[in-house]
Amino acid sequence: MKIMKTMQRFPGGMMVSPLLLAALLNTFYPHALRIGGFTEQLFVFGSSPLIALYLLCAAAGINVRKVGRPLEKGAVLFVAKVVSGIVIGLIVAHFYGVKGLLGISPLALIPAMTAINGGLFGGLAGEFGDNTDVGALAPVLLGCSPFFTLIALGASGLISVPYSALFAVIFPMIVGFVLGNLDDDWKEMLTKGQNFLVPFFAWSLGMNLNFHQLVAAGVQGIVLGLITLVVTGGLGFLGYRLFFRDTKPAIGAAIGTTAGLSVAFPAVVAQVAPGFTHLAAVAAAQISSAVIVTAILCPLVVSLLAKRSARQTAKQYQ
Repeated sequence: MKIMKTMQRFPGGMMVSPLLLAALLNTFYPHALRIGGFTEQLFVFGSSPLIALYLLCAAAGINVRKVGRPLEKGAVLFVAKVVSGIVIGLIVAHFYGVKGLLGISPLALIPAMTAINGGLFGGLAGEFGDNTDVGALAPVLLGCSPFFTLIALGASGLISVPYSALFAVIFPMIVGFVLGNLDDDWKEMLTKGQNFLVPFFAWSLGMNLNFHQLVAAGVQGIVLGLITLVVTGGLGFLGYRLFFRDTKPAIGAAIGTTAGLSVAFPAVVAQVAPGFTHLAAVAAAQISSAVIVTAILCPLVVSLLAKRSARQTAKQYQ
């Protein structure tokens, strides 16, 4: 049976498919896996340690030695993706508080906008750009961490985040980063392991959701995905046009996606700030919708922009 290949056909399938299946099970048979022991620890309450291990593995792939043109492009995309997401989240938090705007709380808005679908960006950069565009992903991947969500929510005044809690969140990433840059063997092993972890922590997250929450998140999740695509993708496109005239600007729009991993960020925040626990499930459901919406629409937008750019270039030489 081609189970994995079937899952991979769907946008964010390795994350979203097990999450939805687990949510389905939890909706109709909530006690099926709540039998104690290793079963419950892994398949119901295993998300936190598995996410921590994923962050450790992912950080091992960040190469401190890769600088130059990719770093310049990455810095522009980092501002367009991560900084813009934090700023918009702070504005919404300031004026609308914890409940957010249009039913979208900062707890959903910030992770959705700041965390990029790295695989999708890499594929689009490889198709429409060059190696420097692919390398530009590394700085932007820094946003694929609950660290920035905690920083932004702390700065907004919605939660009080002690320094020890912030350090506790990023310490696994520090360990992975150090190991990956000191030893290529560790780097190889850890980076290979990160994809293995995704469906397992996604399932565990899903066992704490149900379809009533997912249905409730429907419209808001779609809106969240469109905001992410238009704002961050639009800023990336404009940044490329402004600073990199020799590069196809369409690649900048490829940052207008939401990472499947960001579905886990509200749960991480709830660990640090229990007052957000009641919002975490709805935020996770909204982010799940945004993952799907951006994964479908972003490649279409990038392709259309690339074709438009090619037509304009052809006219210049006629």
